[in-house]
Amino acid sequence: MKGRPRFAPRRDLGKTGFRVTALGVGDVADRALPFEQCVATVRRALDFGLNLVDTAPSYENGYSEEIVGAALRGRREDVFLIDKIDHVDRPVAEQVEGSLARLALPSTDLFVFHGISSLDDWRKLAAPGGGFDELAECVRRGQTRFRGISSHHPDVLAQAIPSSLCDVVMFSIGPHVDERYVRETLPLARAHRVGTVCFKTFGAGKLLGDTPGYNQPLKERPRGKFSSGGETLSPAPVLPHMTVTECVRFTMTVDPDVALLGMSFANEQDEALDAAERFLPLSPAEMLAVQQRAAAAVVGKGVCHWNP
Repeated sequence: MKGRPRFAPRRDLGKTGFRVTALGVGDVADRALPFEQCVATVRRALDFGLNLVDTAPSYENGYSEEIVGAALRGRREDVFLIDKIDHVDRPVAEQVEGSLARLALPSTDLFVFHGISSLDDWRKLAAPGGGFDELAECVRRGQTRFRGISSHHPDVLAQAIPSSLCDVVMFSIGPHVDERYVRETLPLARAHRVGTVCFKTFGAGKLLGDTPGYNQPLKERPRGKFSSGGETLSPAPVLPHMTVTECVRFTMTVDPDVALLGMSFANEQDEALDAAERFLPLSPAEMLAVQQRAAAAVVGKGVCHWNP
């Protein structure tokens, strides 16, 4: 890409010392698309200046890791790379080694335990000899630099953040999330200088379209009919939607270190990046109005699993 990148790093990610951009790159795997197209899409986001990329073994059964690894070759030093440990009941070392093999890279910047949403799982990981001690061995071997969790429960995050075990935590921030993430989790992380990488700005797509999440079609949905010149046309969806701009403005107003957005296609990138470039903070009244529209937009679209 010619010219100056559109985005520049703005703050340290917690105590890691790495300066991150306001937006990060997530959700980059789609087996329906050619591999090189997926790689080019990630590189396009990096060309715009974004410098944090997230992946996991469970994203399309390792396909995401393969894409990310290929996209980062030759530009690894400038990017904060997050990968995940999907299984809390399996040895950490073999999971880390499997991910690094699919990435075809010697190390990541951060490994997080994926989806730790029960206190029992957290306590097992945090116990002496548990997962965090195993992951510390991976840090000592140079396979990663930092440790953390992603979680869908504020109670887990309330214990994880002050524990000194997590350098970064990942959780939901967006127009339709449990208020505790905004009111309690984010201020607690700031107080302890734990980095925050947040997802669900678009509510897994529920806020933008008629889907139960991740672009899956609704099995049943109300539809209205319309006509043109007396001819009845195809039924039109009648469920409420929100815009990319209002969702991005909400998350950026709340202000996590990084808002991790799904940007699998160029048009998705352009909409999200344009909204971020035009960002103006929402007033309290505007924030409330966006939350009310979001509550209406998720009706009929299934459970929001990130809200306990």
